[in-house]
Amino acid sequence: MAEKNIRLEVVTPDKIVVDEEARIVMAPGSLGEFGVLVGHTPFLTTLKIGAMHYQDAQGKERWIFINGGFAEALPDKVTILTESAERRKDIDMARAQAALDRAQKRLAEEGKKADVDFLRAKAALERALYRLKLAQTRGSGH
Repeated sequence: MAEKNIRLEVVTPDKIVVDEEARIVMAPGSLGEFGVLVGHTPFLTTLKIGAMHYQDAQGKERWIFINGGFAEALPDKVTILTESAERRKDIDMARAQAALDRAQKRLAEEGKKADVDFLRAKAALERALYRLKLAQTRGSGH
């Protein structure tokens, strides 16, 4: 009996990052990680910044950084709408490290200056940390 797959789409305002069949999709929901297989009950949820992963149609594990957003699960399709997303293989380590350094510097200055936007700096730090962590685990899947 052939395995049934679910359609996965990861979409940003600029591009379609993923549009392919998947065996299972795992994503960082705001209330915790969730998984979706074909036939799942429909639902809509918010996503937090983090790494999502899925098994492609051949069973290979794939990883993607997502910058929060929304997920819609239907019995035959999962759509991830996010501000930005990068496949693990496309993460630029030097750029992510530079973003981490900038965010840490902004947060260190927070106590000295009233005009530093603490929430934006903290979100930038979180994005950079997730990108670096994901990029450093390049051994399996991409």
